[in-house]
Parts: sequence; structure tokens; C-alpha cells
Amino acid sequence: MKSSDAVILINLGTPERADAKSVRKFLREFLWDRRVVEIPRLLWWPILYGVILPFRPKRVAHAYQSIWTEQGSPLKVITERLTEKLQAVMTRDQGEAAPKVVCAYSYGEQTIAKQVQLLQSQGCNRFLLLPLYPQYSATTTGSVYDQWADIIRHHRDIPDIRIHKSYSARPDFIAGLVQSIKTQWQNHGRSDKLLFSFHGIPKRNVDLGDPYQAQCLQTATDVAESLGLEPAQWQVSFQSRLGKAEWLKPYTDKLLAQWGAESVASVDVICPAFAIDCLETLEEIQVENRDVFLASGGKTYHYIPCLNDSDAQVFLLSNIVLESFA
Repeated sequence: MKSSDAVILINLGTPERADAKSVRKFLREFLWDRRVVEIPRLLWWPILYGVILPFRPKRVAHAYQSIWTEQGSPLKVITERLTEKLQAVMTRDQGEAAPKVVCAYSYGEQTIAKQVQLLQSQGCNRFLLLPLYPQYSATTTGSVYDQWADIIRHHRDIPDIRIHKSYSARPDFIAGLVQSIKTQWQNHGRSDKLLFSFHGIPKRNVDLGDPYQAQCLQTATDVAESLGLEPAQWQVSFQSRLGKAEWLKPYTDKLLAQWGAESVASVDVICPAFAIDCLETLEEIQVENRDVFLASGGKTYHYIPCLNDSDAQVFLLSNIVLESFA
């Protein structure tokens, strides 16, 4: 590893403020990405600008307000804290040879291209793009590849950039999830069911070859086997669907309602598709889906946080960096 190396941790992004104007700006960029929504632009434009952007930002802004901190969006705050911790560990272990560690976002002002340009001005010439998406999907990591291609397209002297595609089955990733679940059980007791709720994508994407669903199932299976769980004690579901098309099933909210009605008394929910807690975990899972389960007859509901800036997460990412630059 050389001191001219750099690591860019990449997350999805977040509105700058928890108000409708900022949310609208963020959603416009996010939902216009062809990787995120594959509907032909001629059909999607009137839906986005005529149906979604005039009405959805206000409701989403209200949800953001419920999780916003004094420092800002949890996703951004924790991502930056993780970046600082990873830099500290790399510097401790590698000294002057440690790579520079920064973060960037697929949507928003702090783009990958800007970070690459800044790091080049500081003498970096070899880059690792490390998306904080454990499972690969064209809707998330695929967009990082697109931005990487744009960087190449606009550089005469193409920088040496590599992308870490996924880490869904890495033993150190699985171990981190297992430990977080065990810690939850030690502190609060073990529930009747363990639910792995992954972010959903349209079923059509998988039918066309997206490996995301298979990687999600592999992650959950590896964790469940490490915990010694029986098939009846855990299940996989998918959350955060948008629109009327069929998405990956079962849907998290529908499954939790079913369990509550079937007298499942308690459930623990973990979201292994998210490296960092965000709107989809802190509001949708921890609040909305908790209400669904309890209103349907459930008694106890626990959300298990993401790995965030934990030692386990830093250990995982430092291992990936060392292997990538070996």
C-alpha cells in the first residue's frame, strides 16, 4: 500500500435539510437515475413531475424530521463518523503508508467525481471505491459503476480506480451481524421470530438478472446458521416498495401484520442491506412497522441497529481495504 492510495466510502445520500424543498431536490435526482427507475423516460417524466414530486416530498420531509439530529441526517452523520474511525485505524496500523479515507454520496453535492478530483489534487493516484451496500444491485452499486464510467469518460489520464462490488457473504460481515444479534438478545431477551428485512427492488429486476435477491438470502442464511436457528425461527422479507409494480416478496409490513394476527408475540428485526441507519430503518422499520405489528396483535417488537460505526464495521472495511490494495 502506498501513501498515494485513497479509499472513498460511498453511501446513497440524503437531503441536506429535513424540509420539503430539500427532499424534493434529493428525490428528483435519485428517482431520475435510470438505474433506480427503469421505466422509459417518456412514461416516467409525467409520473415523477406530475404525481411524485408535487406531493411526496412533504410527507417524506415529515418522516425525516422525526429522525433528524442536531448534527443533521443520521445517514450522513454516521457515515462521516465511520469514515473518521476507518481513517484512524488505517493510520494506526499503516502509519505514513495509510490511504486517505473520505466519503461520497451517489446523490447530492459530495459526489464521487468531486472527491476523486480533490484527492488527485492532494497527490492520490490509486483509488478504491467502496460502496456501503453489502449486497450488489444494479439499483445501488450499479449506479456507482455508472459514475465511475463518467469519471473515465472525462479524464484523458484515466485514474486507477477499482470498485469493491459486494461483501454479502464475507465471514467478517456475517460475524458482525451475528454479534449484534447476540448483543440484542443478551440485553433484551430473544424474541419468537428473527426477521431479516432487506430493502426491496422490483421483481422484474431480478427476472432480468439482478443478483440482489440471491445475495440477500445468502446473507440471512449464513447468519441464521451461525446462530443455530431452525427454519421456523427466522424469515426474510423486503421493505420500501414504491409504485404498483410487483416487488420482491414477502413484503415486510404484510408479513408483520400476518404474524401479529397469528399470535406471534415478539419479533426482532434486523436490516442487513443497510450498512448505516437511515430513514428506511429508523422511521420505516423502527416506527412504522413496529406500529403495524403491535396493531395486528403482536406484543413486543425490537429493531436491531445497523453495524454503523461499530468496531465490527471498521474491522470489516479495513480488511476489505487491505485486501484490495495488497
